Amino acid sequence: MTKDLTTGSPLKLILYFAFPTYLGMLFQQFYNIVDTVIVGKLLGIGPLAGVGSTGSLNFMVLGFCMGLCSGFAIPIAQKFGAREESALRKYVANSFWLAAVFSVLLTVPVCVFCRPILRLMNTPEDVFEYAYRYIFIIFLGIPAAFLYNILAGILRSLGDSKTPVVFLALSSFLNIALDIITIRLFGMGVEGTALATVISQAASGIICFFYMKKRYAVLRMNAQERRPDGRCMARLCYMGIPMGLQYSVTAIGTLIIQATMNGFGSAAVAGATAAQRIHGFLACPLDALGSTMAPYTGQNMGAGKLERISKGVWSASLCGIACSAALYAVAAVFGRSLVCIFLDVPEETVISYAAQFLTITAGGYCLLTLVNVVRFSIQGMGFSVLAIVSGIMEMIARAIAGLFLAPRFGFAAVAFAHPLAWIFADVFLIPAFLLCRKRIQAHRV
Repeated sequence: MTKDLTTGSPLKLILYFAFPTYLGMLFQQFYNIVDTVIVGKLLGIGPLAGVGSTGSLNFMVLGFCMGLCSGFAIPIAQKFGAREESALRKYVANSFWLAAVFSVLLTVPVCVFCRPILRLMNTPEDVFEYAYRYIFIIFLGIPAAFLYNILAGILRSLGDSKTPVVFLALSSFLNIALDIITIRLFGMGVEGTALATVISQAASGIICFFYMKKRYAVLRMNAQERRPDGRCMARLCYMGIPMGLQYSVTAIGTLIIQATMNGFGSAAVAGATAAQRIHGFLACPLDALGSTMAPYTGQNMGAGKLERISKGVWSASLCGIACSAALYAVAAVFGRSLVCIFLDVPEETVISYAAQFLTITAGGYCLLTLVNVVRFSIQGMGFSVLAIVSGIMEMIARAIAGLFLAPRFGFAAVAFAHPLAWIFADVFLIPAFLLCRKRIQAHRV
């Protein structure tokens, strides 16, 4: 069930690993797509704008969870590449202990301060209650998000990108059924879609846990390996916390953009919400390439094969840039038609906002490719602290777009925030990768 990424053609291995990861991300986006379509079609533009206004806050909190779990998986990948199975199991056990602690530490404060945060974000009054009811339930489900993400991260670190997709697909169908049940049968509003998402993610995590326990012999640990270990926890936190903070710091800039966008009114928020959902769907291949590079680089780092890391980064970047051109063509040609999927009544103002946002964002996909590939490779090499710096660069770019460019250029500046953030991140990440590679080579000599 595991996959050795330290031998064979880097390009073939990356594509082999990335494709199931891509399918998994499609299913993850399917969660968001289903929620948005059902809210927009069955509940109207007001609830749609309410759900959309929470996107940045959602990303800041749950992004920390995803980044933390991805960081926990890197030492596991390195130990797998080095064939140190007992140490691998210790890291797996301690990653679970830490995930349980962080799930409590994160859930309590964000639920308590959810309403004040939405006020600070300048959430429009006509959609405020929709936003609050939706995001509060999503935040109550943070432990479920931790469960699935830590399990998926462990599997990917072992070279298995297929198994998480199977359970996520099952969960996606459950999500659709629960959406229909909560809204159609129980008459619930946006809280029904949030509840469906949480239950579905929890179900996928629980099923995946029992499957792993039964099928993965390399993860069967003894009592000594299951015990909390301070040294393992310190290493996991060193790798995981910077990656989690990178997501959250990046999201601070996104929150500024969200607050700026809220000032343009409900139509702009609804249009941007629909465009963001489509963007998330289109960008899945590029995100999959990035997610592939962390376990690929981690295993090869553990095996001491530095040349394979450079070859993998080059191959993944070329694939991503070629894919970016095709994705931009899709956004430019079919953008307006795709937006209409999310609206109960096609409103030209909303469609125009969405099409503008999507076209400008898709124009920067080649930049996003480099961000994903290079950043995850740096993290897989063990330099996760640098992830915070790249997140700060993105935050600065989005702050510039929201605070200085938007008042002068309007909604177009909000749409340009993503490409500008990717430019800032690439300016830092590419030299940082070269420096990290040079430092490792010097250390090994």
